[in-house]
Amino acid sequence: MANPVIINESVVLPQLTRILILGVLSFVLAMVITPIFTHFAYKYRWWRRQRQLDVTGKKAVVFQKLHQEKHKRNIPTMAGLIVIVTVAIITLIFNLNRSETWLPLATMILFGGLGLIDDLSNVFKKTDKTGGLRAKTQLLLLVLLSLLCALWFYYKLGWNIIHIPAWGDLTIGWLYIPLFVLVVVSSAKSVSITDGLDGLAGGTLSFAFGSYAVIAYLSGLSSLATFCVTLVGVMFAYTWFNIYPARFFMGQVGSTALGATLGVIAMLTNTVLILPVIGFVFVAETLSVIIQLISKRLRKGKKVFLSAPIHHHFEAKGWPETKVTMRFWVIGWVMSLLGVVIALLGKG
Repeated sequence: MANPVIINESVVLPQLTRILILGVLSFVLAMVITPIFTHFAYKYRWWRRQRQLDVTGKKAVVFQKLHQEKHKRNIPTMAGLIVIVTVAIITLIFNLNRSETWLPLATMILFGGLGLIDDLSNVFKKTDKTGGLRAKTQLLLLVLLSLLCALWFYYKLGWNIIHIPAWGDLTIGWLYIPLFVLVVVSSAKSVSITDGLDGLAGGTLSFAFGSYAVIAYLSGLSSLATFCVTLVGVMFAYTWFNIYPARFFMGQVGSTALGATLGVIAMLTNTVLILPVIGFVFVAETLSVIIQLISKRLRKGKKVFLSAPIHHHFEAKGWPETKVTMRFWVIGWVMSLLGVVIALLGKG
């Protein structure tokens, strides 16, 4: 872990002021960019095509029934571009730091590019019933990009340790590389899975990045903390328009980029073991899909959940979409606070 910040009002207050100002600036800039994006998105009909198949390749009957009203609306995707452009502008002008912000910014752009390819395929490749890249192709590309980042961390930066809360640092050598790949790929996929209800991913990501802003700052990583707060600001702006009924969706360009960036930030702050706590909602959503898939394959089509991911299960039980979203927000907020507490108490 980085050395904790020494409490000095002459340093702390200007730092916090700058961090908060850039957070507000990112919110304002995103609000300004949004009408420009929506103009082109609606003009050129960047409609997201809803999935037709479930995780086993069969028709997603429950999902289609739950979201038949949305199917009748044309809702554009790729609003994650607003996030990437805003954060890139703020970071490049005000917060570019070689050791703290280059890597998460590069991750956001690289993984956002991969997500953009998937979104463009979804929007314009009319012959593909499921829309977007094939799952195996997407996974392979995610692994390759994550491996590139992992090799950079291991060989260029010399990272080969993980911090175990309340115990200390553990040197794991070359195992750091597969661990890094696992963390980033899992984080990217889990955020993508969670992005299934209006406002759900935006709200939970805001809490997660907010938590890492606190952890980074108290670990002496003020530029990384500023980067996280910049993300919080732009996520607030995105969520403003994505709350039910959504004006647009972030798409894979947003969910893949933000999920991967969250994983890289966890590695930079050496809090990878706390990420599942802070990202509890993302973990639960992903596990529900895995459990559903295993159950269908081993129990001859029998399901554990009415629909997966689990937010659709609660919808199928009769919960309104807004109730599911807001209750998941509460869970995300509580678990994010718990993650911060564990990070602070577990130093050393």
